[in-house]
Amino acid sequence: MRAFVLTAPGEYCVQEVAAPVAVSGEVVVDVERVGVCGTDMEFFTGEMAYLHQGHSAYPMRLGHEWAGRVAAIGPDVDPGWIGRRVMGDTMIGCGDCRRCRRGHQHVCENRHEVGVRTGRPGALAEQLAVPASSLHALPGSVDAVLGALVEPGGNALRAARAAALRPGDRALVLGPGTIGLLVAMFLRAAGTEVHLMGATDSSLAFARRLGFEHVWAADSLPGLPFDAVVDASNAAPLPARALELVEPGGRLVYIGLSGEPSHVDTRTLVLKDVTAVGILSASPGLAATIRAYADKTVDPRPLIAATVGLYDVGPVLAGRRPADAGPGPKIHVDPRSSTARKAS
Repeated sequence: MRAFVLTAPGEYCVQEVAAPVAVSGEVVVDVERVGVCGTDMEFFTGEMAYLHQGHSAYPMRLGHEWAGRVAAIGPDVDPGWIGRRVMGDTMIGCGDCRRCRRGHQHVCENRHEVGVRTGRPGALAEQLAVPASSLHALPGSVDAVLGALVEPGGNALRAARAAALRPGDRALVLGPGTIGLLVAMFLRAAGTEVHLMGATDSSLAFARRLGFEHVWAADSLPGLPFDAVVDASNAAPLPARALELVEPGGRLVYIGLSGEPSHVDTRTLVLKDVTAVGILSASPGLAATIRAYADKTVDPRPLIAATVGLYDVGPVLAGRRPADAGPGPKIHVDPRSSTARKAS
C-alpha cells in the first residue's frame, strides 16, 4: 500500500510499504479521510517536543484525525466490526496502570498515540491497523468527512465543557484556528455569548462567515467581562493575557501549545480566584462529539478548505495551501487519491 513517510525535518516521500495485518485484538481499516493537524506540522519542522523527549523518532508515519471502514479483523475481535465506518481514539493506553484503570488512558505514561508517539503508524496511508478497543462506530449521518473531524472536535468539546458556562454567560476564545472555531461552535450551541480574538484579517473574516458576530483583533478587543477564556492559540504570550482578561471567579481553559514555554503568574491566578484547566486529548469527548455531529448540533464542514492526495501532503505540511483551497483552516487527505481537489 502507499503511505506518506516523514523521514527527517522537512523531508518526506510517499512509499510502497507492507499492508498492515490484523493481529489479535486489532482491526485493519481502509482509510477514507485524514485531517492534517498542527501537531503534524510540528513534526515536519522538527519542533515537536516528543522528538526531543525520546517518545517519537524519524522515520514516522503521521495522521491521527481519521475515518474509514473496517476491512479485516484479528482474532478475538467481534465480526460485527467488518464493513462499519469508524474513527478511532488517538490515545492507546497500556490498560494495566492506575491511570488506565481509572479511565484516564489518554495520560497513561506508556501510551501509544496513533501517528504521533512510540512509532505506531498513523493514518496517512491507504490502510491503518488499530486496536478494536479504540474504535468508535459512526452512524449513517456521520460520513467520512465528519468522521475525520471527530478527533479535533472531541478536544474542542472538552475545552468548551471545561469552561463550565451557563446559557447567557460570555466566553472569549483566543485563536480562531480549527480547534478555536470548534470550541466556539460548541459554546454557541450551549447558549454562550461567544467572542473570538485572532491575529490575521483572513481568520477573523472567516469566523464572521461562520456567523460569529463578536470577532476582534487584539488591539480592538472591548473591555467586557469574560466569564471564561479559552486559549486555543500557539502564541507564548497569550496564556498570560488570558489570565488578565478573565473575570475574577471565572475559568481559564488551556488547549493551545506554543513552541516555547509560556508563563502564567500564579499570584494573579490566586488573587482573582480563577480556575485553570488544561486539556490534552479528545478521548473522553469522542462519543459526545459524534452525537453532536449526528444530530447537527454542530456542523464543522465549513472548516475544511480542501481535500488532497498523499502526494500533496508534504507541501501542505510546509505551509502551502492548495491553489483551489477555500477559506477554512483545515486540510483533509484522501489517501486513495493522488490529486488535489476542493472539498465539497
